[in-house]
Amino acid sequence: MAALTSVSFAAITQSTDRKVSVPSTRTYLASNFYAFKLRLPYDSCNFRSGSSSSRMVVHCMSTATDPPTVSETKSNFLKAYKRPIPSIYNTVLQELIVQQHLMRYKRSYQYDPVFALGFVTVYDQLMEGYPSDEDREAIFKAYIEALNEDPAQYRADAKKLEEWARSQSASSLVDFASREGEVEGILKDISTRAGSKGSFSYSRFFAVGLFRLLELSNATEPTILDKLCLALNVNKKSVDRDLDVYRNLLSKLVQAKELLKEYVDREKKKVEERTASQKANEAVTKCLAEYQSAAR
Repeated sequence: MAALTSVSFAAITQSTDRKVSVPSTRTYLASNFYAFKLRLPYDSCNFRSGSSSSRMVVHCMSTATDPPTVSETKSNFLKAYKRPIPSIYNTVLQELIVQQHLMRYKRSYQYDPVFALGFVTVYDQLMEGYPSDEDREAIFKAYIEALNEDPAQYRADAKKLEEWARSQSASSLVDFASREGEVEGILKDISTRAGSKGSFSYSRFFAVGLFRLLELSNATEPTILDKLCLALNVNKKSVDRDLDVYRNLLSKLVQAKELLKEYVDREKKKVEERTASQKANEAVTKCLAEYQSAAR
């Protein structure tokens, strides 16, 4: 992973082996997606032994209002988008929304644009090739709103950071703390919060957001990621590990999509062959009927 930043972002989605043996794309993705879970530190709870040695009382303090349950978030998503979603996409989306729900309602969670850029990047990569662009955006909207957040803000912030990163060099990207600007201010705020205990919620989406910034600024030197993590007070080892997981997930997704395409192509060919055979039989039947009619 040391040289990960030297690899173009587009190349991450390429699979090294086209042929894989799996029971189904649904099972294939489900079995590999668990690695892309968001690490979630548990909120503190008080454990107290009861009078009996076999009893333990657990006291967990709730914050101002109780957050919605995972099932409520999933239900909100399904209510907002009622159309069926192909299983190759739905399997990943359902697991993803569960993990993001748990992260979203942590006490230390605070939305930030780098996180948004990471999520938008992951979502667009996962949903690449979806049959309808309109449906893909409708799913995105339903997904984010189910988490009680603003999908327009996610898109706007991701676009803002992408445009900013394209205008940066490797050195200016890392040197954000010495400059003024809207995005520079965002990065300074993240650095401040990450440097203080308990006020920054790291996630794999954040790691992907960082990598996207590097990719767009053409920062190909592996040391640039080290310097950026240091400037942001983010653990470099965590970022490396999470980007490895992300790359592996996308590779498996590409393979699964290839398997699905091969299956669809085979089924389409079978339908075409059956249709052609049926038309041939109909033509023969019609010809015989005309011959018999003419012979009378």
